[in-house]
Amino acid sequence: MPESDCLFCKIRDGLIPAKVVYQDEHCLAFEDINPQAPTHVLFIPRKHIATVNDITAEDRELVGSLYMGAAKVARERGFADTGYRVVMNTQRDAGQTVFHIHLHLLAGRTLHWPPG
Repeated sequence: MPESDCLFCKIRDGLIPAKVVYQDEHCLAFEDINPQAPTHVLFIPRKHIATVNDITAEDRELVGSLYMGAAKVARERGFADTGYRVVMNTQRDAGQTVFHIHLHLLAGRTLHWPPG
């Protein structure tokens, strides 16, 4: 999928509105429009990367920033001690519906295992 057709690239570029909760030089985070937990925030890299399979060695810092941002938001919202989940789905069978990598931060309720 070209960047011009990517939903998350359009959000990144301000073409589609989103409730932004965090951003830094590498990533942008916003509330999920179909939350699966009381807190459900998506962290996307500013660079378009379709799937985890497409991450390169040069993307290490960028991908790490997604996790650092998620930990920061979890701390700010009071979930660092009680717990939260971060998930990145890869390809359709794993539930990836937007082909721009994104990290889900889920918190605010007891999360069961296995996730489904």
